[in-house]
Amino acid sequence: MDRNLLLALAVLALSACTGNGPGTLEGTWTATKPFPVTVTFRADEMQSMGTTKKVSYENQGDEVLVTYLEGANKGRSFRYTVVDDNTIRSDSGTFHRSR
Repeated sequence: MDRNLLLALAVLALSACTGNGPGTLEGTWTATKPFPVTVTFRADEMQSMGTTKKVSYENQGDEVLVTYLEGANKGRSFRYTVVDDNTIRSDSGTFHRSR
């Protein structure tokens, strides 16, 4: 097969696998300390304390960087570390999967 065609197919396959999804963060998580809060991560957005904001996600191994694209936190990034399938940690506390 032509080398350029193989390269084009590889790039197309990789671009199909990338997106702005939350990866392992997808779903709803609850923390109780230091204060009770529930957060839902979905493609291109996150919902918390009754508001939904547009965000971008950058998956880096067991860490996910969530960057706000609007609102008071626009441009700020928050790092979430995946501990296991049902636990994540951030500067805001430890969250457990609730749904």
